[in-house]
Amino acid sequence: MALFVFGAFMVAEENLQSLFRKWGDQLQLNAYLDKALSPAQITLLQDRIQSFPEVERVHYISREQAWKDFRAALGPQSNVLEGLPEDVLPPSFEIFVKPFHRDSPLVEALASRLRKEKAVTAVEYPQESVDRLSLGILIVEWAKWAVGAILFVVTFFIVGSVVRLGIAARKDEIEIMQWVGASEELIQAPFVIEGIIQGIIGASLSLLCLWTLWLLLLDQLSIPFGLFGSPLQFIDWRDIALVVAMGGLLGASGSLFSLRRFMKTWRG
Repeated sequence: MALFVFGAFMVAEENLQSLFRKWGDQLQLNAYLDKALSPAQITLLQDRIQSFPEVERVHYISREQAWKDFRAALGPQSNVLEGLPEDVLPPSFEIFVKPFHRDSPLVEALASRLRKEKAVTAVEYPQESVDRLSLGILIVEWAKWAVGAILFVVTFFIVGSVVRLGIAARKDEIEIMQWVGASEELIQAPFVIEGIIQGIIGASLSLLCLWTLWLLLLDQLSIPFGLFGSPLQFIDWRDIALVVAMGGLLGASGSLFSLRRFMKTWRG
């Protein structure tokens, strides 16, 4: 159960990060230009903005194209625009930011530089949405480790209690091994190996349950994620290997800790 809950947080974090990367790829600043600019001035401004180290590419949108896009976005309600001149919208630049410059302070700094351009009348970008998603990822990540740590500590002591019961049930066999000269490491080895095997089995069962639950919820959860062009994803093979390794480590460490306490008490 501990590994199942931990894996569930990993799935949530993986999909939030995927959504954040998708939004990051689409992150753009819209710089609206003065309508009085000539084509030559627009070209010079575009080249200057393209030379900024944070800028990946700059796409120019004319007033005519902005009008067409606006009508297409309105769809059936586009008739409300009847009577308006087609050049009512200003020309603009869609400025795409390089991946390494998509942090909030860097994007804000770029926006401030653009606002200082005399030919730029306004700059807009969806930073609030990006900040909220980034905060959500951070909360999930911290919750994953916090809840995971609590569950792992509980599991650690549960494993230790089970191992002590196993030792008590095999007390006679252990005494016989001690009489014939078996070392403590040889006595402890079967319990540790058993803990590793049971930990790996427990981790595998948790992943199987998580995979089953993920398949059941796939259709319902894919709809909101699909709206942002980000399909729902399960954890990759590295995270799966991490969960399995943590299961084996929990079983081994819990067994070894309990065995050493038990053997020390027994020697006393």
